[in-house]
Parts: sequence; C-alpha cells; structure tokens
Amino acid sequence: MALGYVRPARPEDAGEIARIQLATWRVAYRRILPRHVLDNLDEAYLARRWSAAVQEPPSDAHRVLVAVEQAEQSYLVGFAASGPADAESRAPNEPADALGPDVVAVTDLLVEPRWGRRGHGSRLLAASVDLWRADGFARAVAWAFDGDPATRKFLTGAGWEPDGAARALDVDDMLVNQLRLHVAVPAAAAPGE
Repeated sequence: MALGYVRPARPEDAGEIARIQLATWRVAYRRILPRHVLDNLDEAYLARRWSAAVQEPPSDAHRVLVAVEQAEQSYLVGFAASGPADAESRAPNEPADALGPDVVAVTDLLVEPRWGRRGHGSRLLAASVDLWRADGFARAVAWAFDGDPATRKFLTGAGWEPDGAARALDVDDMLVNQLRLHVAVPAAAAPGE
C-alpha cells in the first residue's frame, strides 16, 4: 500500500516542482491554452522561479508545500503555493482594499495527473489550511480557468464557492476566462471537539 504525506518544499525540490507543473499544465490545460504556449514553456526557467519561491519567499506567510507518494521509493507528485492576497489576486477594477490582510491566495495547487485521485490534492489543501489558520487568515481565494472543471469540482467539493469575480487572461492574443473561488478558513477545533 502506498502512503502519501505533505511537507514544506526544499531548495532541491525546485526542479521536480517545475517538472510537475509543466507535465500537469500540458495535460490539464491542453484544451484551454494555445498548444505552442504550452510547448514553449521552459522547465529550467520554471525551476529557477520555484527555487526563488522556496528559498526567498516575500514573507513568512508565503509557502510552497509538496505532496510525496511513498512506496518502495518516494516521489514528489504535487505541490501547493499560497501567500497573502496581492494585486494578482484581485479582479480587474477591484479596489486595492477589496481583499484585506486576512485573505490568503492560492497561486498553485497541482497534482501530476498520473498520481491523481490518491488524496494528494486533499492533503495539500488540508496542510495549507492548517498553515493559513496559524497565520491568522480568515478567508482564502483561488482563480480557476472556466475550461477546467476538475479544479472547480475539487475546490467546490471542499466547500469553496465562486465569489462573483471573473477575469480574462491574455495568453498570446487569446483571452482565457477565469473565475475566482473563495472559502472561509475554519477556526481550529477546540480541544475535545
């Protein structure tokens, strides 16, 4: 029986995080993003960005977690990144104070498709929620592509709901629609509950 767990990302994980991101995007977003955009993504560039995110986060509340599948060998199979909501978290024309300091934004939550449906996404989300709670966040937001029903189903199954915000990303002269989902960060259960 395989076991899975979540841990904070380490500097040496950056290359594997980039590989997982690239592999997942090329499968999950192949009908959403232009093929040439996906084909031209540079894994080394992504690895450098993940290395910086792990080693030099903008704040202590910016986190990268990895999901590990452990059997006879251990494999990194997914990751989650989050941090305090910023300008990228807001919808177009949304006021700067629309998302307060008690809001955290999920920037990435990906599990490589071949490792899907084994609980890794749920473990990543649960570990993230524990950290958000410890950091004092009251609400979380995440953007999802309109054409990505799997992400929306996963998040809504975990209690997330659309908050009414939408945007369109310009990806090589193609507009790709997204909607924002949100959820209250549950308070810690009292001892004995």
